[in-house]
Order: sequence, then structure tokens, then C-alpha cells
Amino acid sequence: MDNLRGSLFMVFSMLLFAVEDMLVKLAAHSLPLGEVMAIEGTLGALIFALVARANGQSPLPRAFLSRRIAARSAFEVTGRLFYALAITLTPLSSASAILQATPLVVVAAAALILRERVGWQRWLAIFIGFAGVLMIVRPGSAGFSTLSLLALIGMLGFAGRDLATRMAPPSLSSPQLGVAGFLMLALAGVLLLAHSGTVLWPTGTLPLILAATATVGTIAYHALTKAMRTGEVSAVTPFRYSRLLFGLALGIIVFHEHPDALTLLGSVVIVASGLYTLASGRSARRISVLQRP
Repeated sequence: MDNLRGSLFMVFSMLLFAVEDMLVKLAAHSLPLGEVMAIEGTLGALIFALVARANGQSPLPRAFLSRRIAARSAFEVTGRLFYALAITLTPLSSASAILQATPLVVVAAAALILRERVGWQRWLAIFIGFAGVLMIVRPGSAGFSTLSLLALIGMLGFAGRDLATRMAPPSLSSPQLGVAGFLMLALAGVLLLAHSGTVLWPTGTLPLILAATATVGTIAYHALTKAMRTGEVSAVTPFRYSRLLFGLALGIIVFHEHPDALTLLGSVVIVASGLYTLASGRSARRISVLQRP
């Protein structure tokens, strides 16, 4: 039941994250991306701080000074910064597709770091999934764009963030982790603003878009944290692939994108690999239960 609940939290969070990506891309059409990230991060941190206070918790507990939270924050900044650049400078559908390799990285890291059991079949699926990523990125071909590496680096950052969330001190609640996460988003935005040096005043519907971005982002972040702390990493993370469907749909409907055949084929390969890791993981757990004395 924990794996089922974690999976439902994951699908819900992926839907909201896809909507958040769409809103960020819309806002970045009129505002500097760093400003969008800084505003969303500040608003999101405030929302989570209020929730933490309402639950009688400190928004900035001493546990934030631990090495694990420091590592989580570093991964958070990396993931947020590079993926935000990716969805702004490249098609949303392509960036969403590359992001789907996150579960493969998390499952591999869970096997190496958390000592979760991953058989050779699942390792094979992981490598096949990475081949799907290469089909989308296409290094060395005429269709290769260095900008696609932004999504790849962002994906690695998010994978590290998710794994560090699993290893975070149990005393930290989801709202407290949300405060830390959105403060890192604000920091990433400030770093980007320091490079660009441009700040504009939001006008028209932009304040509403920014407020919606922060609200959707906080709910999605909370659901993702619940997912990663409820079920097993190797069982819950493959449901991240639902974000690809939402991202493709929004990219086509809202931004009129047209993913090419190789991008779609690579997406199918990645998703199929992830679904196989889920199915084989369940089979391995059944066998393990049956073999217990």
C-alpha cells in the first residue's frame, strides 16, 4: 500500500510539474528567466514556511545544516537552474523527454548507494533507457544542439535531489523540505540574474501567472516529497514517466511544438525501460517474499 500511495503522489506531482513548466515558459517570454525563478522561489518558500508554522514546525530547522541537506540543496540548484534554462531555450516536449531518464538514474543510484536489489535485467533496462536519451540528444549528428545538454544536466541534478530526499533526516517534514527546495530555486534565479543583470517589473497578467506558478509548484513539490518518502525508490520513481505525456501534450497544445520521429521513438524507449524496471522490481519482491522461511 505504501508503494501504491507513493505512486499516486508521483503521478499527481508530475501533472502539476508539467503545468509549472508551461507557466515558467510563458512567463519567461516577457520576463528574464532568473527573475521568474527568483520570484517563484521566494513565494514558494514563504508558502511552505507558513504551512510549517501552522503545523508548529520551524521553517529553518538546524537540520538544514547537515551534510545531507547541503548535498540535496546543491543538487536542487543544479536541477532547477539547468532545467529551467532547458524549457525556456528548447522545446518543452524535448526537455520533458530527456527528464524522463531521472528514474533510471535514481534506480541505479539506489542500487549503488542505498543497496536496493537491482538484478541484471533492470540494469539492462537502465542502459537501454540511456540509449533512448541519446536518441533524443543525438550527439555528433546534424540534429544535435548543445542546448539539449541543459536538460541532461538538469535531469542529473533532479536525480541527485530525489535520492538525497530519500536520505534526508526523518525529522524534517515535507513543508520544511519545501522551504529548503524553494530557497534553492530562488538562489538559482539570483545567480542567473547576476549573470544577465536585467530586472523588469511584471505587468498585465504576469503577476497572476507568477502567483499560479508558485502555487502549482509548491503543491507539486509537496506531492513529490511525499512520493519519495512513502514507497520504495525503485517502485515509485518509474511513475515519473507520466510527466512525459503531460509535457508532450502541453508542448503541442500550448506552444504548437512538433516533436520529430526520433524524439518520440527515444521517449518510447525511455518509458518502456522504466516500466520494465517497475515490473521486474515487483517480481523480485514477490520472489523474495516467497523464499522467506
